[in-house]
Amino acid sequence: MTSNHDDKRWGIVAGALIIQISLGAVYIWSVFQTPLLAQFPGWSETQVTLPAQLVIAVFAFAVILGGGIQDRLGPRLVGSVGGLILGLGLILAGLTGRFSEGPALAWLVGTYAVLGGLGIGMAYVCPVATCVKWFPDKRGLITGLAVAGFGAGAFFFAPLARALIGGGDYELFGIALFPLPQAGVFDTFMVLGVIFLTAVVLGSQLLRNPPPGYCPAGWTPPAATSSQAPTRAAFKPGEMLRTPTFWLLWVTYLAGSTAGLMVIMKAAPIWETFSLSAAVEVPVSHERFTTIASSAAMAVAVLALFNAAGRILWGRVSDSLGRKQTLILMFVLCALVLFALDWMRPYPLYLLGVSLVALCFGGYLALYPAITADYYGIHHIGVNYGLLFTAYGSGGLLGPFIAAVLLETAGGIEYQALDATGAQATRVFQLGEYNAAFLTAGLLCLAAAVLTLALRPPT
Repeated sequence: MTSNHDDKRWGIVAGALIIQISLGAVYIWSVFQTPLLAQFPGWSETQVTLPAQLVIAVFAFAVILGGGIQDRLGPRLVGSVGGLILGLGLILAGLTGRFSEGPALAWLVGTYAVLGGLGIGMAYVCPVATCVKWFPDKRGLITGLAVAGFGAGAFFFAPLARALIGGGDYELFGIALFPLPQAGVFDTFMVLGVIFLTAVVLGSQLLRNPPPGYCPAGWTPPAATSSQAPTRAAFKPGEMLRTPTFWLLWVTYLAGSTAGLMVIMKAAPIWETFSLSAAVEVPVSHERFTTIASSAAMAVAVLALFNAAGRILWGRVSDSLGRKQTLILMFVLCALVLFALDWMRPYPLYLLGVSLVALCFGGYLALYPAITADYYGIHHIGVNYGLLFTAYGSGGLLGPFIAAVLLETAGGIEYQALDATGAQATRVFQLGEYNAAFLTAGLLCLAAAVLTLALRPPT
């Protein structure tokens, strides 16, 4: 069925991007890590990482819930509810400072991680599932576009969070655009909560499913023998779970997500460690530490651009080269960069390294929904991809956990920071070595490349 609906489908993409840019701010957690440790010095590296791990895990499992509901009720309602829950979670996270260290961590997990992750998961699946249905002719490219905003969100919001937490200018690529007042780490959660709630709810109003039997004008579905075509019109979730292909996809998705999220969720403290370990004057001055923190936030922003670009680039490449070959290429590239990352300590090299990891990671988020649609059909795409997406959630638990557990502490270094009254106070930054974690993640990517060689359409 072709119709004049073709012109309307790009409006769906616009709504998808609005939603995903807001949801993608989940990747800016590393900007909050050092300020939170300054507020709660009794927290360990593992404890301050816990909300970042759990928000990814809850997000991934909430995709199943959101996917099932939106398959029945449509994407507009589910996306709006997800935006409301996400905004509420971050606004409540702003109350964390009212608690002592133990209850504060529990509160932050319950609000930022559980409520925030639930809202992100419900809203995230709506643009992906909707765009796949509207663009059967450009499935790899469009899934890349649909999730590109998720990767790019940190580009805009990491500098915003950094400027609000410490006060100062909102900067992009070192260019000061406008000044912001010092809100502190907790009020910054509230500001972001209001922004995300508004944007996600508004973006969701642009989403709608195509009419039954929709087919873009001038496009002919590929023959059933095509390697990119689904082997059946529609696999039900239970049928999909009984195919070995699903579990091979799940394991390789887990490996790629573990490696990517390890770097993305730790990008700021990794750079701060690289910089402070070379510091000559101790304690490090407030001005010097602010410069280092700004560079760390910029690294998060730059890798966000590559994360977004990877979703579009690799999605487009996979439409021509094939999903399997593109996955192998990404896994090998990511592994090689991870093996070298500990030696890439000059800032330009560090930016290059984390950006290439993000480029590959973005590709995973574009290719796996496309593969799900290719192999298992689009009728149950919301739930089916939600089930595969649990590999991403498991990677969100595993990646930061590996980084924290394999971190070899190398002592602390004092630095000057502003307290709540604006006076300078001495803080201690815990230095560490991440090389063992980088090597472990690189080996996981190599193993995933080997496993992908065995990937075949399900029968």
